[in-house]
Amino acid sequence: MIESSSNSHIKRIQKLMKNARFRRQEQAFIAEGWKMADEALGRGLVRALYLSESAECEYEKRLSAGISAAPCSRFPIQTVSDRCFRDMADTINPQGILAEVTMPRYDREQVLSSRQASLLCLEDIQDPGNLGTMMRTAEGAGMTALILSRGCVDLFNPKVVRSTMGALFRVPFFICDDMSTEVESLKKDGFVIYAAHLSAERDYTDVQYPDRAAVLIGNEAGGLSDAVAGRADALLRIPMEGELESLNAAVSAALFMYELYRSRKNVLQ
Repeated sequence: MIESSSNSHIKRIQKLMKNARFRRQEQAFIAEGWKMADEALGRGLVRALYLSESAECEYEKRLSAGISAAPCSRFPIQTVSDRCFRDMADTINPQGILAEVTMPRYDREQVLSSRQASLLCLEDIQDPGNLGTMMRTAEGAGMTALILSRGCVDLFNPKVVRSTMGALFRVPFFICDDMSTEVESLKKDGFVIYAAHLSAERDYTDVQYPDRAAVLIGNEAGGLSDAVAGRADALLRIPMEGELESLNAAVSAALFMYELYRSRKNVLQ
């Protein structure tokens, strides 16, 4: 059992929790709590599993079932004293289980090859809760994938990971170096690009969305950059009453995504 906070395993977990560059270098992140660990187990992505001393018995049966069902189950399982586990965890009241997990990877060409595809493109989203909520909503709205600019908060930030509620393992995503270049590439692939923008004249509900559509959502404080908005095929707005200047970025993204969902459903009926 690990009983010292200076243990190399503890230090590695803490570094993966706090350091985005280290996560990218290792292509690994931390999934805390049973739900996220179980999702990773089922996909064969777990590299190492850590249990708190007091939670070891509680998770014994669940782990046995999860590991036996996992495509790849050869990884170390470490028991950690409750005090050390609290030092490792990112939550105030940890559940007593966390996993080091390999980052999911997706084949862009394969994911975007279908005739009908809906994308959420995010430029420089900064709030972890917003990004996690957007990914979770994207799953609910049946979006094909998320595309994130390099300036977005790290998708594998512990707060983002938790707020996705497992959607991180189910919704394909890609990170681009430059969203302007990405938009031009999507256009060449047959996507029509719509930008959520306060200066737009048309409402987002006044559009007949095509089979291949992408929606651009910008930074919480500044919205979309002029360079990116200027490359969109159309600027669309969300109508607002009262004296509001804008809606929360995750709320705006949700409205657009479910409008795409409604549009797809109407075509199929």
